[in-house]
Amino acid sequence: MLNADGNPVSYLPLSTIKWKEAIMYMWHDKCTVLDWYDDWIVRSPSWETKVPSVIILKDYVRKKTQVRFSKSNVYLRDLYTCLYCERHVSRSIATLDHVIPLSLGGKTTWENIATACNKCNGIKANKTNIKPVYAPYRPGYYELVRKKKQFEIEATHPSWEKWLTS
Repeated sequence: MLNADGNPVSYLPLSTIKWKEAIMYMWHDKCTVLDWYDDWIVRSPSWETKVPSVIILKDYVRKKTQVRFSKSNVYLRDLYTCLYCERHVSRSIATLDHVIPLSLGGKTTWENIATACNKCNGIKANKTNIKPVYAPYRPGYYELVRKKKQFEIEATHPSWEKWLTS
């Protein structure tokens, strides 16, 4: 789903909606369909339509700029880099490390969580003398969007690709 300005409504996460919701936007004339699934038709007793694959809203929706704390967003903030050994980590080996361990009163907050590889997280354990290369922080929405655009955004259907490249 694209906003009235032609950009995704959200990058964090990417603004995808269920097919039924897309049909409702279409039915209520709140969007323009830019592309369709060629092989997907829905029917009711009195109506049938192809299912839209890309829609653009007619009215601009204000973007949420508050960043939700999540594993994905922490990894993105740190650009999938271990903040201890500075190695690139894939999502499958990335872990979240408490800079001040929970056992010593640390909290699960933006300012106390760092991306770490399995090895560094195991070595650090509940020690406090091993520090990340920079202090973790709460990122801004637009910073995370810029970082997200550095990585390939997975389009689950080929019709989405041309709308995600800008």
